[in-house]
Amino acid sequence: MAERASDRWISIVLSVLLHGALLAAVGYGWWTYKKERPKPTLAIEATVVDARSLAGAGKQPPQPQPPAPVTPPEPPPPVAEPTGPPQPTPEELAKREQAQKEQAEREAQEKRQAEDQLRKAQEQQQEAALAQEKRAEDKRAEDRRAEEKRQADEQRKAQEKAEADRKAREAAEAKKHADEKRLEDQKRQADEQARADREAELKRSLDLEMRADAARSSGALASWVSQITARIQRAWLKPPSARTGIECVLYVTQVPGGEVTNVRIGACNGDQAVRESIEAAVYRASPLPPPSDPTLFERDLVITFRPN
Repeated sequence: MAERASDRWISIVLSVLLHGALLAAVGYGWWTYKKERPKPTLAIEATVVDARSLAGAGKQPPQPQPPAPVTPPEPPPPVAEPTGPPQPTPEELAKREQAQKEQAEREAQEKRQAEDQLRKAQEQQQEAALAQEKRAEDKRAEDRRAEEKRQADEQRKAQEKAEADRKAREAAEAKKHADEKRLEDQKRQADEQARADREAELKRSLDLEMRADAARSSGALASWVSQITARIQRAWLKPPSARTGIECVLYVTQVPGGEVTNVRIGACNGDQAVRESIEAAVYRASPLPPPSDPTLFERDLVITFRPN
């Protein structure tokens, strides 16, 4: 991790203050040493007198007292010889004062430099903080612009999607109307075609009916029915219970080409064996002969069967 300029200047200031404190301690110790040098003491001789003898001096003559023991005077204390370094000379004091003054000036200058450097470091930190705040503000402004752009893009995309959906709905509605119109046209054309077909079929049916009527009136229908009856009679296998004078009504259903698809026996004077034999004869006669005129063809025939 790189050392910051502010940390370096703080270390310098602390070092200068520590050196100043050491110098102050040395000066104070020297001043204390000079102030507390021991002073010489004087020896005094004295006689001890009782206070009671002094109080009664005016009333009676003093009684002779035994001589007090003479206490030899205490010898004066030896004069302490000066110890420690010798006293500096005035030149040395002047040099020391000059050195201290220069040291104080250097310390003051270093202190001012340290303060200037600290102030510059603080200013640089403030400038860095302002620059960082400006970068953060620029970043926030950029983020706001990016967010506004994103929201604008989303809004534009939403509008484009809504417009596309609207156009798609309009196109779907138009296609739906077009399909409905086409279906209506097709239905109308189909109705017209069906009506035309019905009219044509009706006209054809009328024509066929007219031709059939003409053919019937000409005896062609009776001839065709006689041919069918003769063919059924040839295919009939007469059962033992059959008697003379059998007459049965046959309901025959055929398809174009003469193939018989259904036979039903109506009124008949024969027994069950006769009825079954006639029904089997109709199926054996299939396919039935076609009419000479195709307009005479009928799917459902009613034939009266009277075998010879």
